[in-house]
Amino acid sequence: MPAHEATTEPQTAAAGASGDPLAHERAHLAASRAALRAMREDVQALDIRDVTANWVNAAVLQAQMDDRIKALADLAHTPLFFGRLDYLHPVGGEAAEGAEGAEGEQFYIGRRHVHDAHGDPMVIDWRAPVSQPFYQASRNNPLDVDRRRRFGYTGGELTAYEDEHLTDPAEAEQTSKLLQAEIERPRVGPMRDIVATIQPEQDEIVRSGLGGTVCVQGGPGTGKTAVGLHRVAYLLYAHRERLARTGTLVIGPNRSFLHYIEQVLPALGELEVKQATVEDLVTAHVEVRGTDEAAAAVVKGDARMAEVLRRAIRSHVTPPTEPVVVVRGSRRWRVPAYEIEEMVTELLARDMRYGAAHEALPQRIAHAVLVRMEEAGEAPDDRVQNAVARNPAVKAAVKAVWPAVDPAKLVLRLLTDAEFLDAHADGILTGEERKRILMAKPARSVKSAKWTAADAVLIDEATDLVARTHSLGHVVVDEAQDLSPMQYRAVGRRCSTGSATVLGDLAQGTTPWSTESWEQALFHLGKADAVVEELTAGFRVPREVIAYASRLLPAISPGLAPVESVREAAGSLAVREVADADALDTAVVAACEESLRHEGSIGLIAADARVPALAAALAAAGHSPLSPGEETTADSRLTLVPASLAKGLEYDYVVLDEPAAVVDGEPDGRTGLRRLYVALTRAVSGLVVLHAAPLPERLG
Repeated sequence: MPAHEATTEPQTAAAGASGDPLAHERAHLAASRAALRAMREDVQALDIRDVTANWVNAAVLQAQMDDRIKALADLAHTPLFFGRLDYLHPVGGEAAEGAEGAEGEQFYIGRRHVHDAHGDPMVIDWRAPVSQPFYQASRNNPLDVDRRRRFGYTGGELTAYEDEHLTDPAEAEQTSKLLQAEIERPRVGPMRDIVATIQPEQDEIVRSGLGGTVCVQGGPGTGKTAVGLHRVAYLLYAHRERLARTGTLVIGPNRSFLHYIEQVLPALGELEVKQATVEDLVTAHVEVRGTDEAAAAVVKGDARMAEVLRRAIRSHVTPPTEPVVVVRGSRRWRVPAYEIEEMVTELLARDMRYGAAHEALPQRIAHAVLVRMEEAGEAPDDRVQNAVARNPAVKAAVKAVWPAVDPAKLVLRLLTDAEFLDAHADGILTGEERKRILMAKPARSVKSAKWTAADAVLIDEATDLVARTHSLGHVVVDEAQDLSPMQYRAVGRRCSTGSATVLGDLAQGTTPWSTESWEQALFHLGKADAVVEELTAGFRVPREVIAYASRLLPAISPGLAPVESVREAAGSLAVREVADADALDTAVVAACEESLRHEGSIGLIAADARVPALAAALAAAGHSPLSPGEETTADSRLTLVPASLAKGLEYDYVVLDEPAAVVDGEPDGRTGLRRLYVALTRAVSGLVVLHAAPLPERLG
């Protein structure tokens, strides 16, 4: 498939008609951009002053219009379309949705739908059914596509095109040079979408239905994060009304990661997807100010803690010992203790939320009173029942039998009162495990407690035992291998009536509680029936680099298939030993300066403890490195990355400082090697490893 490069300036549509394909495509791009501007101006010109009944409706409608205007923005350096499909026959039925009226059977595929003044489509949204063959068609199965055309851009200007004739047996099959160039394009700024480079196996995951949960196991460079984000964009396209009601959420491992990916969905025209970390979800009621020892965090994150909390909450229910006597006017109505006990037993057997049962009990008692009133010849209605439920005697009985519970106070008592913990963890946690989670210095109150991240998850679990957590329509959780069972439960509560996309790599689990299998993780998530897909084709990390990093797999995740990179980049890996440890900092700075001679972003990754020394060495050499999450620019391309924050990030060139220090910075050897595996696989074009200490055995 020959690539055709631009040799002239952009020409007019008339010039395109003269037979120059590139000029024709440039003219279509110019016309499409003009049509998009017209679509935006049409929305801006709408007058809604007389179409709403009140100011509330007007405000809602105005907000919707503002979102529409934002979605129609023309991003100058983002190609409006990246491909074209020429079909052999007319497209009909569901596949033609969004393409009615297009001239002939030629469709331009882009990031959003664009139509002309007559409503005829000029660009088809990549998510529309008619666009799917752009990703799925092949010579073995052309899907009625005669020609697939890809476009190359430079700074937003269309500069090249490349044709693939899927039904021409005489044309030899070749790797797309434009596709390869787009994958390898230097990375400056936040994460980009991959809408122009989605591969068939990725497309199948992206377009899977809303009803089911999908788990994607993918090694470094397989595009699992991008697949998850594009799946959100596809679901919002295919099920917009439903998800507009129920909501969507993307969960990432940390703020740096969320900042890195935050521009992907807006570039696809989706502005309403919320992003959060797990800690964001569970700290609505408490502030995290403390940290746990790893051993304590492992116990607190164990799924057995859910049963400990359930026992502790239900222990507040006390069998009644006195009857309830309700006085109304001159009559006294008596409900004996044994009858109230039957109500309590029935509510406990139903395993209702504690708070729901607390609200139901006074109504049950009131109903018993109404039965007695009816037996005495009265005719009470619902208003009488509600009044009886609010009667002081009934309220006092409920308070004694089924008192309200504050989730944070409950967790605080479990973590500070050894007897209370023993009573409810007996047979669940060992004596040693109970000792690990007790606070060394018991706090006097919820506000003064130095809550840890694991404590906040326990409070979130207790809160759900009291009142059901609101469920969203779809949740994406990335780097999911690092979640504890209790964190999975916290995420699962946010999609209990919806679905999820779970993304991760078991080999990159770098927490002491990281999951050993996706089956376990999905069980704790409450989605045991999820489909597990595995991506093994790497499109980002060069073959030399991923092969080097994969030497660690037998030690960190036995049995996991290594990534097979489709990219060859000779000379992309350099491992250099520095004979004098005192000269290591200088060597690292020199390697960074060497990398800066190349185009694109540079990441210097080092053990967290080494970051201050390297920052000082860079400063002494006149460099001001960015921190993870800060956006790289043409003038500021070097980022100093603590190894603990490297996961999910990528750089064109990576300099890795002292692998042994990365390993030693973790609480155990396997976690250290996993952290090193992450650091080794952040490079898109080249990796330089510098070490003074001996390399870990499997890398030697």
